[in-house]
Amino acid sequence: MKIIEPIIQVEKVDYKQIMKNLERACRTCYRSEGKITEESYKTLLKNCINRGHESILEHEKITIRMVCDIGVYKDLTRHRIASFSIESTRYCNYGKDKFDNQIKFIKPVNMEEGTELYEKWYNTCKIIEENYIEMSKMEATPDQLRMLLPHSTAAEVTMTANIREWKHIFSLRCTKHTHPAVEQLMIPLLLKFKKEMPEIFDSIEYDEAFEPTKYAKITEI
Repeated sequence: MKIIEPIIQVEKVDYKQIMKNLERACRTCYRSEGKITEESYKTLLKNCINRGHESILEHEKITIRMVCDIGVYKDLTRHRIASFSIESTRYCNYGKDKFDNQIKFIKPVNMEEGTELYEKWYNTCKIIEENYIEMSKMEATPDQLRMLLPHSTAAEVTMTANIREWKHIFSLRCTKHTHPAVEQLMIPLLLKFKKEMPEIFDSIEYDEAFEPTKYAKITEI
């Protein structure tokens, strides 16, 4: 058994070029392409967002890869406009050498290591893995084995959404009403987008009480 932290990997893109592309798409409506300058996208995008003219944001997309728990991707896949490719527990047999004959579990963000609560969670996962491996040796199929797997099971996810949908996702998944395991991933991603594309994402609020030391690690690929 291996306990791991969640991570996010964001595809390398030219964020400024994304915004310039959005500007050009928007100016089609007014045939004002001649007003494009090096910095004109900043004012135009802010004005469009303030007026609720956000359909233009659908012309560009960003893809990320996550290692998260099953509970996280179950929440995120409710966003139907986004696209998902997810590690399949129907085809991945964690009792085989390919997976080091062990199950990876995401460390719970809402349980402190060393507490009785955490130990109870840890021991439960350990029992699940032991039974999973034993059943795998008994030639149980992944279809059968997946019935044992809890929400804490780690999985790789590739997720793509257009810019407008990312705004919508963050507005829902970065609040205190969200499960903390989702906040752990979505808040640092929002903060990156705020830094790279402030004209689009700066107005989105998030749960500032969520402890930054618990943010998932974020890198580029």
